[in-house]
Amino acid sequence: MLTVVIILVCLIPCGLLLWRLSDVLAERNAWTRLADLSNGAAVAFDPKTIKDLPDPARRFFLYTFSEGASLHRNTVLTMTGELSLGRKDAPDYRPMQARQILAPPYGLVWRLKFGAISGSDVLLPETSWTRFWVFHLLPVVRVGRARDHQLSAFGRLIAESAFWAPAALLPGKDITWEPVDDQIARAICHFQGFEQSVEITVDPDGRPSHVVIDRWSNENPEHLFRRQPFGGTLSCFRDFDGVRLPTYVEGGNHFGTEDYFPFYKARILSVSFDATGPKSGAGSSAT
Repeated sequence: MLTVVIILVCLIPCGLLLWRLSDVLAERNAWTRLADLSNGAAVAFDPKTIKDLPDPARRFFLYTFSEGASLHRNTVLTMTGELSLGRKDAPDYRPMQARQILAPPYGLVWRLKFGAISGSDVLLPETSWTRFWVFHLLPVVRVGRARDHQLSAFGRLIAESAFWAPAALLPGKDITWEPVDDQIARAICHFQGFEQSVEITVDPDGRPSHVVIDRWSNENPEHLFRRQPFGGTLSCFRDFDGVRLPTYVEGGNHFGTEDYFPFYKARILSVSFDATGPKSGAGSSAT
């Protein structure tokens, strides 16, 4: 009996370690795959391609892209910030660090370190998952590989594309735009049977101030998947190789309602359009 106990004591940590390593490998493979899917020569921004868009959308793109700027197909970010472990009346913010690739419409990988917790959110064309561990050894969150999770992750991808990968929202066969009012335009995005709209609110000069989607989510008291507002505010814009992007974002569920509070606060440390690693720094100031 003692021998069996000793064997189990030795095997369980080894099994957990192998499990964790398999997650790390899957995450790395997902990153490489998204980099390959989004790899390709970047074309130059031409203002003529947006002349027929609703005025807020046209102003958004003219603010975001300098004429002739390269329209990259992915964005790699390193960030720091805070995540909430609580609720609106007691948010309990904790520091976080993360590295992310956005490769719309194909997917994203968000590698997170959050105190003793580490892991990733991943979206690929055929699947998605959220996997987090404590002390790199004990699994605490493992969800995904379901249509609801994938649709929710696709909503996040489109919202964050408006933040940090705006070239993905330029008009095309899978992206259409419609006006809302003189400050808001709505893009409707399609990919592999998914549809997600995103509304961008812009200042008179075209600078985006708010991004909102109706996200498929179960972050509600009933824990039922349904469409509900999700969004964020954008600030501290900087220029990265002719592309103006926000370097501070706050966001969360139920945006624009009494239940909203920003559970996510991110400050961008670096931006790169090369998926092998972040190369550009904070860029130059943009107004």
